[in-house]
Amino acid sequence: MAVLRIGVDVGGTNTDGVLLDPLATSQTNRGILAWHKSPTTSNPSQGIENVITTLLQTAKVEAGAVASVTIGTTHFINAVVEKDHNRLAPVAVIRLCGPFSRDVSPGIDWPADLREIICQHCSCVDGGLEVDGELISNIDESQIAAECQIIKAKNIKSIVVNGIFSPSDIVERQEERVAEWVRKYYPEADVVISKEVANLGFIERENAAILNASILPFAKTTIRSFEHAISRLKFQCPLFLTQNDGTILPAHLAAGLPIRTFSSGPTNSMCGAAFLVQKEAKKESMLVVDIGGTTTDVGMLLGSGLPRQAAAVTEISGVRMNFSCPDVKSIGLGGGSIVRKSAVTAKLTVGPDSVGHHIQTRALVFGGDVTTATDYAVVAQGLADIGDARLVPASAKDDLPEYTAVVTQMLERIIDSMKTADHDIPVLLVGGGAVIAPDTLKGASKVVKPEYSGVANAISAAIARVYGTIDTMVSTADRTMQAVLEDIQKMAIDKAVENGAVRESVKIAEIDAIPLQYIANKSRVIVKAIGDFDFSIVATRPELPGTSEDVVEHEVVAKKPSEGGAAVEVPPLDIPSYRPTVNANREWIISEVDLEWISSGCYILGTGGGGTPYPHFVRLREMMRKGAVVRVISPDDLKDSAVVACGGGKGSPTVGIEKLPANEQMEAQAMVYKELGYHPDAVVALEIGGGNGLQGMLLGASNNLNVPTVDGDWMGRAYPVSWQITPVVLGGDKAHFLPTAIADGNGNNMLLLSGNSEKLIERIFRAALSEMGSYVACAKGPCTGKNAKAYIVEHTISLAWRIGRAVALCRSKNQIDSVAEAIIAEVGGEKSAKVLFKGKIISVERKTVKGHVYGEVVISASDISGAGEGVQFSGMLKIPFKNENIMATASIGVDGKEEVVASMPDLICVCDASNGEAIGTPEYRYGLLVTVIGIQASEKWTSTPRGIQIGGPRAFGMNVDYKPLGVFQRPQSVIDEFARLSLSL
Repeated sequence: MAVLRIGVDVGGTNTDGVLLDPLATSQTNRGILAWHKSPTTSNPSQGIENVITTLLQTAKVEAGAVASVTIGTTHFINAVVEKDHNRLAPVAVIRLCGPFSRDVSPGIDWPADLREIICQHCSCVDGGLEVDGELISNIDESQIAAECQIIKAKNIKSIVVNGIFSPSDIVERQEERVAEWVRKYYPEADVVISKEVANLGFIERENAAILNASILPFAKTTIRSFEHAISRLKFQCPLFLTQNDGTILPAHLAAGLPIRTFSSGPTNSMCGAAFLVQKEAKKESMLVVDIGGTTTDVGMLLGSGLPRQAAAVTEISGVRMNFSCPDVKSIGLGGGSIVRKSAVTAKLTVGPDSVGHHIQTRALVFGGDVTTATDYAVVAQGLADIGDARLVPASAKDDLPEYTAVVTQMLERIIDSMKTADHDIPVLLVGGGAVIAPDTLKGASKVVKPEYSGVANAISAAIARVYGTIDTMVSTADRTMQAVLEDIQKMAIDKAVENGAVRESVKIAEIDAIPLQYIANKSRVIVKAIGDFDFSIVATRPELPGTSEDVVEHEVVAKKPSEGGAAVEVPPLDIPSYRPTVNANREWIISEVDLEWISSGCYILGTGGGGTPYPHFVRLREMMRKGAVVRVISPDDLKDSAVVACGGGKGSPTVGIEKLPANEQMEAQAMVYKELGYHPDAVVALEIGGGNGLQGMLLGASNNLNVPTVDGDWMGRAYPVSWQITPVVLGGDKAHFLPTAIADGNGNNMLLLSGNSEKLIERIFRAALSEMGSYVACAKGPCTGKNAKAYIVEHTISLAWRIGRAVALCRSKNQIDSVAEAIIAEVGGEKSAKVLFKGKIISVERKTVKGHVYGEVVISASDISGAGEGVQFSGMLKIPFKNENIMATASIGVDGKEEVVASMPDLICVCDASNGEAIGTPEYRYGLLVTVIGIQASEKWTSTPRGIQIGGPRAFGMNVDYKPLGVFQRPQSVIDEFARLSLSL
């Protein structure tokens, strides 16, 4: 019986191959019978054929002895990165969404040139689910038939079907049924259903599905060429491709889901390295450091044998997606890195530029004229088989200690940034450039350079396994979470078996249960199972449709370039010199730059809650591009008699990642003002924190209202419930905003004409919204300009803008380590804010109580800057949260004594140390490097006992007294600052 496996990795420079006997992996050669590395050819199938031929000849085996051939390739991701018209097909999208998402078109957040190539049609039809599985509406076959005719007339042959909450749809199977109808009415088309590509997150899943559909014709052509190469070698075994998570996919399935191979390169490095040291691994997590010619890529290999996955959202070529890919960090350090010594500082630097694949002609040890990291490695380690150390001048040899120190520090920094705990962890070095690394590194329990590490990618391809993943919403109202998890695990195992795994070999690799905010007894559960492929069920290799003669015919025809020729490269924004527009009427006219900064600042001010502003940001930006004008005015300019409207979202932010808005915000406002019989003069956001921070501007810029937005809000942050607002603090326990309305965007509306208090109104609407999809728009009745000025937390849009600008400026200067200090400077300086902690998240616990997500995140102190100046903090910081962060408690001294360092209503903001952006409580996960910033709350909350009673720690069940973090500094108005500058000019 055939048992041997072949793994091939097709890289940009080399094509590597390995012939492996899986029954001999315990031997000293790890079962590797032959390996070969050769330059990648312009026709990749020819290179694959050459490598495999060499492997068979070297090992003296026949093709019939091979049980599988597995290929890893970067061809498909390169087509997207290079934005190649010849390899990308136009795509049509059919959304099953009912009235929702129509203002956010496919590709709305893409680079314009890539969107122009791919996104050619969108239709919104009936369908979609609510978060609890109820139907938004039924799908309609006649609508699909009509859309197919339109798409066919446009000669688009790649179609995406995307339904709201489709990953949770295991009963209605709307996407699957619509795909069948598309094939019925347009059989020539390729159909991609979004739930097979990615998980929850409507925009990001759709983006991934569109890219997958666009690459399909090229993927089929490429994989068919792989098939023909295997056939020419007389193989009858199955052909697989490696996936982003380290598992394999049969070639005929990979031809339908090429996006799953996009990030397989780094994954293969990790899995191949783990295989080479599996005796020593003992199921513990390990760091794999892959040192190539130009970069060093570092990833975490978990005890499960799978790479640690990146955060929920990743970006490729400017497109946000949420498909699974490994968490990999890269630095400009490789065997070809250029080494210099500054004539000014006399300091030695390594990289980030490199001679790359020219190393054998440019490096000193090969007779070249460029000093590289390889030159120092040859001198230090006496590597006569690599080059001639005598060609390296004595001056360079004198710098060897400094060179070693620099390389060591670079590697130790990136290793520390990838670790998820303070203890040392094994480090595996692979890649052709691994010779430049030292034998010991701080933070590494041991440094291993395994034999055959130069072809680790190909080894991983040969030994990869199959998987099954279930990502769904579950209810625990009538069952325990344990019982639910047991059922989901069985489903994941069945899925792995369905994908080709031997049932007895399948193990559960990952389990994640995330309670949903504001929704009682509802959680998102993700379970992944992995196992060995069952070769006994594949007697022959399934052929892709078509023959070798079809290869040229199926290539994508290049689109004609758009009028105006190549895209003009836009120079980067000069942030320090940028000035927002404030007109003669003291109206701040929001630009796209302003909006981006405000959005970033809103999420930071959300203190972990409020939901991501991103879907609202792209919607408002699109409105602006179509002519909408967003005007912001100072509360100081409001007339006492002005009518000020208020609106925002109410419910679970989780709903917002799938069910993009319909017209519910305006429907709620229309009910209120139809009842009142007049029109508002301005609008104010309910809260500045999170997605609601943009709602005031969305409402104000709409055609229905067309009024300015007031620079302020009723919270100065985010709070879990809408009665925790300054009007209730300062105006007493009564109903301040009547009438009040809610709308769900799908025809279900409520208008409340009277009520005893804002708190009771909140409870009434909370009961209703659970039956309305767990998310509604809320329009609070108007208040006068006089009351607005008395209650408002002033200039919080300005504050969000300044915070977002500070983050953008630090990022543009590559000074992310200083982003916390930059934010503090914008919110009043060290008297008003402080860095509470820096470190890594080591624990997250969550539970749902009465629809609110309670939990606690634990952060362990760590030097996250990599500056080598020592850890600024020690011990741990604990942050309990109820949707938003409630309190921060630091452990003090060796006895672990705890001290409260900040609490509500002061703002406790957790930011991602890698980019300065906010991290919401649903996004807390193990291993994230974070900076925690405390900001003093407005005196509207802190100046009276009532404010502390409503918004302080005891309001959330914390038995501690509130202590001010600092002195509140009134945010500086953008309008005041830049109106004065305009006058002075």
